[in-house]
Amino acid sequence: MSAARSPGRAASGLLLVLALVLSSGVQAQQTAKPVLHGKHWVAITGKPLAATAGAMTFQKGGNAVDAACAMLAATATMWDVLSWGGETQALLYNPRTGKVVGINALGVAPTGATVDFFKSKGMQYPPEFGPLAAVTPGTPGGLLVMLAEYGKLSLADVLAPAIQMAEEGYPIEAQTANSIEKNKKRIKEWRYSREVLLTHPGQEREAPKAGEVFRQTDLAATLKKLVEAERLALKRGKSRKEAILAAYDRFYKGDIAQEFVRGVKEEGGLITLEDLARWKVRIEEPLHTHYKGIDVYKLTTWTQSPVLLQALNILEPMDLKGMGYNSSRYIHALYQAMNLSFADRDFYYGDPYFPPAEPVRGLLSKDYAKERARRINWEKNDPTVAPGDPYPFQGETNPFQPLLEQWNRQAPEKKVADGAQAQRDYERTFYAGTTSVQAADAEGWVVSITPSGGWLPAVIAGRTGVGLSQRMQSFVLDASEGPYNVLEPGKHPRVTLTPSLALKDGKPFLSFAVQGGDSQDQNLLQFFLNVVEFGMNVQEASEAANINSFQMRASFGKHESKPGKVLLSQDVPPWVRSELKRMGYELSLEERTSGPINALFFDREHGSFWGGSSHHGEDYGIAW
Repeated sequence: MSAARSPGRAASGLLLVLALVLSSGVQAQQTAKPVLHGKHWVAITGKPLAATAGAMTFQKGGNAVDAACAMLAATATMWDVLSWGGETQALLYNPRTGKVVGINALGVAPTGATVDFFKSKGMQYPPEFGPLAAVTPGTPGGLLVMLAEYGKLSLADVLAPAIQMAEEGYPIEAQTANSIEKNKKRIKEWRYSREVLLTHPGQEREAPKAGEVFRQTDLAATLKKLVEAERLALKRGKSRKEAILAAYDRFYKGDIAQEFVRGVKEEGGLITLEDLARWKVRIEEPLHTHYKGIDVYKLTTWTQSPVLLQALNILEPMDLKGMGYNSSRYIHALYQAMNLSFADRDFYYGDPYFPPAEPVRGLLSKDYAKERARRINWEKNDPTVAPGDPYPFQGETNPFQPLLEQWNRQAPEKKVADGAQAQRDYERTFYAGTTSVQAADAEGWVVSITPSGGWLPAVIAGRTGVGLSQRMQSFVLDASEGPYNVLEPGKHPRVTLTPSLALKDGKPFLSFAVQGGDSQDQNLLQFFLNVVEFGMNVQEASEAANINSFQMRASFGKHESKPGKVLLSQDVPPWVRSELKRMGYELSLEERTSGPINALFFDREHGSFWGGSSHHGEDYGIAW
């Protein structure tokens, strides 16, 4: 007769069986969307039709830059929470040089946009909507410069899908059509916006219906003028690059610019012909950090991009995998690392082309990260996290020490209640509908773009068909709220837009981007850790549940801060929720929290691409 088993051994055996069952269940679990596999090229963006534009461009013989520009043009034409008057931020890997380059196609504050101007109107910040919210348009310039410098095809080839969509129309999707309807009261304030967007004036529903063929004849004419400028320059014997830049000049200095400025002035905006002519796209050297054998590249401080690098530096010494994916300790570690990084963002980030220079070397110092990490309270959330002082880590003295010391004491009370259904609906739509662009090809070109601006409801500038940006709202008017990001004419606002590239052994490893305001680098940080620390493939990592902090000072509207508030997936177990509440967190639950992440993984072993496209919104990819 066998000996009786002890209760301890029985329990251990049961736990082992349970662990094996759970492990096999995780391995067997299917993603909502399949991984994309390609050998020759891959194109991913926020809408199926726009991804098709990228595929069409590859089929014409274009490289990843050509395809990315075609997708950018298509998404701007589709009002995919951006339009042609918005801004474009990109990272490109150039296989000919083995280098990553940054594209800064963010507009700047126009001549009349001063602190005194907005304060004289009783505003605490520049407005969220309308003609006074606009910086100069950046997306046309960004597209044209990328194409001229790094593409292969003509502008006519690359813009062909967008021109066809604008001129002949395309079946508008429900998300955009319903957004027009929801915002029609404000759209009616602006002449050209209502003429273009409200296709059924006077009816109960004045916006287009889902599936209705939506035409934009003014925009089609503008895009055709760009192609005409290229054609005439080629006829005069100009090179491909010079011909594309002739289109650039026509938009920013020619008849398009004149009509754009006329339309802006008619609506009460500030942008002048001189503002357009002075503005330029900047090709930059990006920032990077090294995380466990991987070099992660981001744009510099005119975006929030460096917060991801700072957070990685803080988290690198920690045993994140040992904490367990989305355990209470792991969530706490992420939240605190992000709090520390975003507090630095709120104080130190701004336009690097305006003095004083941001303390980038100090901010990205590994020793500074260690000092910041020592401030983490592992028992509870710290609602008073403040910026650190990176200047000693680059051998300098902080020029804003008095403001730093008064950061929490002088900051206006920002904590607001967040229970309104309208606010939740807005956030859900904003996260689900915005666009990023990912493209790669067999030659080795890789492109990661996060375009935005000119979202609905947008002011359309005259007969150009171009919607104005609303990015002015990301400035502050008081140095105590961020001394590097105070509004000045000609200055870039500090934006949330943040493409990402990672190299391993000097070759592309990951390309990833997302939109959704202040959540962007939070979701991208977790996507990266999902792959590197938890071994997820690119699609699993794109769909995986993320957390979002709202403790930083928001980059939009009234720049609110909500200390301790955290967005969680509703699948987070009750015991984790209870522990987080005990640690001082206020929980908000949603079905999907991954953000609309689009990403590429480069399979060096097999010489292929893996594409990931989140199921959070309408993002879509095609590969071959």
